[in-house]
Amino acid sequence: MTRLVHVAAAQLGPIAADESRSSVVDRLIVLLRDAKARGAELVVFPELALTTFFPRWYLDDLADADHWYETEMPGPETIKLFEVAEELSVGFCLGYAERTLNDDGSTAHRYNSQILVGPDGETIATFRKIHIPGHDDNEPDRPFQHAERRYFEPGPDGFGVWRAFGGVVGMMLCNDRRWPETYRVMALQGVEMILCGYNTPIHYVPDPSQDALAGFHNSLVMQAGAYQNGTWVIGVAKGGIEEGVDSLSQSCIIAPSGQIVAQALTSGDEVIVAACDLDWCERYTKTLFDFDHYRMVEHYGLITERRGAIPPPEPEPANG
Repeated sequence: MTRLVHVAAAQLGPIAADESRSSVVDRLIVLLRDAKARGAELVVFPELALTTFFPRWYLDDLADADHWYETEMPGPETIKLFEVAEELSVGFCLGYAERTLNDDGSTAHRYNSQILVGPDGETIATFRKIHIPGHDDNEPDRPFQHAERRYFEPGPDGFGVWRAFGGVVGMMLCNDRRWPETYRVMALQGVEMILCGYNTPIHYVPDPSQDALAGFHNSLVMQAGAYQNGTWVIGVAKGGIEEGVDSLSQSCIIAPSGQIVAQALTSGDEVIVAACDLDWCERYTKTLFDFDHYRMVEHYGLITERRGAIPPPEPEPANG
């Protein structure tokens, strides 16, 4: 017997700054219904799936950004998504901006978050993005900002995994996918499927030479992470030209072999579905990447002992 999970990557096209939350939720429900009609048991939506990618603007007063955050999940406008998912008996994973509150109603924390919901409409887990990219100061000379570090703090809980959908499931968001430690920490907990939403501008202001490689780098890190850790990876974009900024699409479903088994063809709202055999993971975790048999942890200390790179000393100049 194999453990098949039919998973949908529900890619979103652009969300305008003035698009209402309720209209976005309606779009998500259309994708949810489409995915269910195609046999999906789990639907994965992108990072910040309820709003435009607001870190492209710098606001002096963070309180002016509060309307982009959720203070409860589900809330008055998102509850409909939960209800339809429960009606259809399909689970989902949703990225959103989260603002936690103190007892007096003031802001406690701001996170870039992701929630995993079961087919019964109940929350399984919440993940908060760890690797926050971009900058936290105003850089007005940029064609657009990438001020994620102003709007979000790193999640405090690390990379957890959860038993769900007949296997072991983990989550990550956008820039987390570029760091090999993300996958390995979850793999050391037996992960079999990692769910990842992303918003990735194609123009990278610090080094525009990377622009032409945006799609290559996107698939490279997720395919390598899948193969080296024997896990499925579901990468889901919010792409297209949003508020004048062109963002990568190319949502894909990647097998533990590192092969892409399904990929989006457009930069708009689109559903792709694959039957993911969780038992496929053991072809790698019990052979090439049998961690217990082959890992040499006594030689990996620098990974956690040192944050930045320190090259060896320069050689002493020769005498004479």
